[in-house]
Amino acid sequence: MSDTIRLGYVGLGNIGGPMAGSLAAWSGGLSVFDLDPDAVAKIVDKGANPADSLADLATSADIIGICVLDDAQVRTVVAGDGGLLSTAKPGTIITVHSTISPQTAVELAATCAERGVVLLDAPISGGAMAAEQGRLAIMVGGARDSYQKLKEPYALAAEMLIHAGPEVGAGTRMKLARNLLHFVAFTATAEASRLAEAAGIDITKLGKVVRHTDSITGGAGAIMLRDTTAEIPDGDFWRDIFLPVRTLGEKDLGLALSLGDQLDVDLPLAQIALRDLATALGVPHHEGEQS
Repeated sequence: MSDTIRLGYVGLGNIGGPMAGSLAAWSGGLSVFDLDPDAVAKIVDKGANPADSLADLATSADIIGICVLDDAQVRTVVAGDGGLLSTAKPGTIITVHSTISPQTAVELAATCAERGVVLLDAPISGGAMAAEQGRLAIMVGGARDSYQKLKEPYALAAEMLIHAGPEVGAGTRMKLARNLLHFVAFTATAEASRLAEAAGIDITKLGKVVRHTDSITGGAGAIMLRDTTAEIPDGDFWRDIFLPVRTLGEKDLGLALSLGDQLDVDLPLAQIALRDLATALGVPHHEGEQS
């Protein structure tokens, strides 16, 4: 991509600020806008140019990232009075990094298309720590040719850029699935901690064990290897992998639930996991099956 491509960024908070800070190294230049002058100053110190307004930023940028709070703010930034669309030239690409409704992204993309502007939903994963380290994962929904134009400049801020799908909204749907796992896992962590605490275990030490082994095994993401959630047929390579996982998981969940009963600790997520693990893994139990 030509280094004459100019970048813009709106929203310089805990994640947007560090991401913009990384993008400030882009040879084509970066313009930034935020209502907080101190946030702007931090990125200007890294080489960015301050924009006086959203409209001013849009006149001097070819690819514009947005990282604001919610759907309403994204709508205002893109299509509100004096927003980016008021001055953006045809061919401009707007990438929405905020986690919003997929439908909001679809509607805004249609509005942008009327002006010849491309809007991609491009939510990010990794949080402030990954943003500070330039190691974000960005999940992009929209036309692949537009996605390709992001790869070189956004490599400054992201260790992983994924094309989630050709339709706007695909990136957000991927992000929602990712965060479903994230926050259900947090809840399961609290459940496991309650059991350990009731059993007299130091939960800080337990946490060290979890982080150590997950760094080796890959944690929950390690089983996201197949291209479907359907039942694994006989003869499939993965069936021989997941059958032992089912056996071990059901045994250990049963033992954990038994310990919970002894200690009077309610473990609702463990009960659901024991009920659903086999089907979730794609190796459900069948009548007459030998274990």
